Amino acid sequence: MDTLAAIIILTPILLPIAVNIGYDPVHFGIIMILNLAIGFITPPLGVNLFVGSGISGLSIETLSRAIIPFFFAMLLTLIIVIFIPQLSLFFLG
Repeated sequence: MDTLAAIIILTPILLPIAVNIGYDPVHFGIIMILNLAIGFITPPLGVNLFVGSGISGLSIETLSRAIIPFFFAMLLTLIIVIFIPQLSLFFLG
């Protein structure tokens, strides 16, 4: 699913659930965007892989192997943001 479509469809469904659980709406939004960004770079529907392949001339398989360190870095960032909400809510005061 495209990122914009996922935001439009899933936010009204998941935001009330997240607020009832106790998540701040801004924190939930950051978690959702990070999750969708990870989906944007991973096969089989990773749009960024197709764009990168078209620009660089490399195959999707080569790029898929090359993004593995970035995937794990993004996954680690997501885990940190989920478990330490003060990082994403720091500027809200």
